[in-house]
Amino acid sequence: MSDLKQWQPEDDNFWHSTGKAIANRNLWISIPSLLCGFGVWMLWSIVTVQMLNVGYPFSTAELFTLTAIAGLTGATLRIPSSFFVRLCGGRYTLFLTTSLLLLPAVGTGLALQSIDTPLWVFQLMALLSGIGGGNFASSMSNISFFFPKKQQGLALGLNAGLGNFGVTTVQILVPIFMSYGVFSLLGGGEPMLLAKASGTVTGTIPAGTETWIQNAGFAWLITLVPLAFLLWFGTNNIHTEEVTPKLPSAVKAFSIILAMLGIGFITSIAGLWLILPESANGSGFGIPKEIVLIAILFATVFLLKLLPGAIRTSLDRQYKIFNNKHTWVMSVLYVMTFGSFIGFAAAFPLSIKVIFGYSHIMVDGVMTHSTPNPNGPSALTYAWIAPFVGALIRPVGGWIADKLGGAFVTQLCSVVMILCALGAAYYMQLAYQSATPEQYFVPFFLIFLGLFAASGIGNGSTFRTIAVVFPKEQAGPVLGWTSAVAAYGAFYIPQVLGEQIKAATPEYAMVGFAIFYGLCLLVNWFFYLRKNGEFYNP
Repeated sequence: MSDLKQWQPEDDNFWHSTGKAIANRNLWISIPSLLCGFGVWMLWSIVTVQMLNVGYPFSTAELFTLTAIAGLTGATLRIPSSFFVRLCGGRYTLFLTTSLLLLPAVGTGLALQSIDTPLWVFQLMALLSGIGGGNFASSMSNISFFFPKKQQGLALGLNAGLGNFGVTTVQILVPIFMSYGVFSLLGGGEPMLLAKASGTVTGTIPAGTETWIQNAGFAWLITLVPLAFLLWFGTNNIHTEEVTPKLPSAVKAFSIILAMLGIGFITSIAGLWLILPESANGSGFGIPKEIVLIAILFATVFLLKLLPGAIRTSLDRQYKIFNNKHTWVMSVLYVMTFGSFIGFAAAFPLSIKVIFGYSHIMVDGVMTHSTPNPNGPSALTYAWIAPFVGALIRPVGGWIADKLGGAFVTQLCSVVMILCALGAAYYMQLAYQSATPEQYFVPFFLIFLGLFAASGIGNGSTFRTIAVVFPKEQAGPVLGWTSAVAAYGAFYIPQVLGEQIKAATPEYAMVGFAIFYGLCLLVNWFFYLRKNGEFYNP
């Protein structure tokens, strides 16, 4: 595809005669690319459940760390990814970052073929899966440049919302692929036997049934290989002063992207080592994860600025977003919406398994949580529904925000999320102290559907606010930066839930999240909903 040396989407004549068709083509190729990114990133939300069902020799806490590792790396890689489009062009960026997903997909498939594979190998694959999380920032930044401001809410909502279906896709299709020897004739390995009952969208699969857990990785080859060709031949770089002023060759662009991703991996590995316990190949220093996450953010930003030449010059210009207080305000609000969506999507399946899949009974005066519950719901049967609702409704959130105003819609979502988090805490407390936790599953599940729906609508409304608050040159990098900060929810929420479940107080996590949502309610009102605020955006 040729590079676009003129791009004026705000010009109605240009838009209707030329721009609209090109923008829509790039959008509809971008969406499945982003979907695969989300799918590979969130792969561990399903793989960890099946590893527990098969009987891999890892504790629940260690399995939660795999989901958290992918979450932290994906969030960190969004920081350099925020700047890829301006430095390297959208076409080159999407092609390379999507193709790189083949590494964790194939590697995870190979690692899962043996129950004796050590934990560090799975941790490495979870680390590489973070590439898929990073892709969101570059994809959203790229699409924001293709559309006029008045259509960005819907366009970004479609890209992000349908891209978010990667979470649902992985939670629906991967359990199905694991049920059949789809790749056996191609060297896909032998099946294992389920030690505990598993399931798919069609229902429960009893213990003793064969499972091809390695297909969780191999299944992505079906889409990633053709997508690479589609991205190379069907998308465009926008070679203009406003988007990519100095478009490099493809080889140079790939080198820049790999170098910047490398910095993200280095800071992620260092941060994970500081956070994780010794039993999970960490330092065991016990440094508070909140401090480490902030250190990772700023270390990544600082190290990127040390890169030489044109990269540093371009980043100096784009780093002006950090002088704008609204960059930080929108980061907080997007943590509430997208951070909650992706964090709960990562933790939801394993949480269902651990809270409702076991009977919580007293043994010798001590509450235990290790007796399998024969009446417990299958996590793999139900977990996909909640993120499906959140992803499905996200474009609607963008559309409503275009009509009613981003801040007003965000405010309503904040109220709903507070109520849902407190309701979920109540039922989690009841379930984790009950010998028959399944009696609390339906209200717990319905409340989480509400939480996911509100977070999905809020995802669209916050993007609408960004389009109003920031000039076009800054809007793309701000989208990427806020999505990077928010994506740490994919690390933080599984870690916090895992810790509180281990402490037998999972409800504490949800109460803490509700308090944070209350803070966001006040922040959104102060900056964007007060009539005398700087950016009144009803």
